[in-house]
Amino acid sequence: MKDKVLRTYADLENIMDRTKRKADNSKKFAIQDRASSVVKESFTKIDASKDTTGAIPLLKTLLEGVFKKFGVEKYDPTNEEFDPNRHNAVFQVPDNTKAPDTVAIVLKAGYMLHDRIIRLAEVGVIIKTFSSPGSRGVHGPVRFGFEPKPKP
Repeated sequence: MKDKVLRTYADLENIMDRTKRKADNSKKFAIQDRASSVVKESFTKIDASKDTTGAIPLLKTLLEGVFKKFGVEKYDPTNEEFDPNRHNAVFQVPDNTKAPDTVAIVLKAGYMLHDRIIRLAEVGVIIKTFSSPGSRGVHGPVRFGFEPKPKP
């Protein structure tokens, strides 16, 4: 009987903890849908507009301040390892001086709401290149550890 009471009490504590976590997450991420659409729409419109008065940098700073107040933060993944969950690879950059699958260039910064991605960063990713003997240039990524046969 005592064991049954202890188990029931433990179950109730687990339910209370789970409910509290769900309530906290609901409050934390309640603005996720709206924040996601505002980030996408606002920055697309700002980037496309013609700035004749120099107000665009000020507007971006003001908007980022408002976003930060609600937990939306900008992230710049330059020199990070490419992660398809955080980055959208738009193009590849041939470079043998840096590690492959590293973010080389950021076209558009990404945005996160607390720890969730609401906009992927658009990036250019470094790839390894190779040159075969007697050729004049870069042929593409080395993916399988071998070089192609030279063309006759």
